[in-house]
Amino acid sequence: MTGLVAIHQPNFFPWLGYFEKIRRADALVFLDVVAYPRAGSGGMGSWCNRVRLAVQGEARWVTCPLQHMPLGTPIGTVSIDDAQPWRAKLLRTLEVNYGKAPRFEDGMMLLRPLILESEGNLAAFNIRAIKAIAVHLGLSTRFVLQSTLQYSGKATDLLVSLVRAVDGSAYLSGDGAAGYQRDELFAENGLGLVKLNFVQRAYCDPSRFIPGLSVIDYLMWDGRPLAEAVQGP
Repeated sequence: MTGLVAIHQPNFFPWLGYFEKIRRADALVFLDVVAYPRAGSGGMGSWCNRVRLAVQGEARWVTCPLQHMPLGTPIGTVSIDDAQPWRAKLLRTLEVNYGKAPRFEDGMMLLRPLILESEGNLAAFNIRAIKAIAVHLGLSTRFVLQSTLQYSGKATDLLVSLVRAVDGSAYLSGDGAAGYQRDELFAENGLGLVKLNFVQRAYCDPSRFIPGLSVIDYLMWDGRPLAEAVQGP
């Protein structure tokens, strides 16, 4: 029995709450078969290819550019557009804005090879980074690709199917699921439902702390194993 299962798209250097979900779960299923999510009517931006960092003291987007794709393209087949020098630009952004952070050198030792990784598949790039950062943060969760499992259904039915596919006993729900997730389906299928309820604390000087930024921000300012960080200073 796997126990508690989290399910998520493979996001681009995601925020600390994503890694708290990994810490809490016995297994995380990466959604690599569902359609790539799009923000707005025509753009390709989503948490899968962009995230916020502290740039000149404000939360601003940094983006991994993508090759054009039609609507409905599975996340696992989306390609990075390396015709644009986004990797060098991101490294420069980190140097300029985090160069004086106390954990900058340690953070860059971890992040530089991840950013420069030549992988052209977005999901594979993101998953490699997430796994490496998880290890750095002292996490040992089991990672599973949706594409390797037998599953069925959509929306909440898909979540139930994936939890059962990895022999899980309960689903770990993120804090943004209200309004579209049918919570009753878990109990109807003999599964528990656990809410993450993640409250992000300030891990640097409160005057410069900006909640909701990429895990990169945490690595630059704190960087402790996550089990220590969530217990307090």
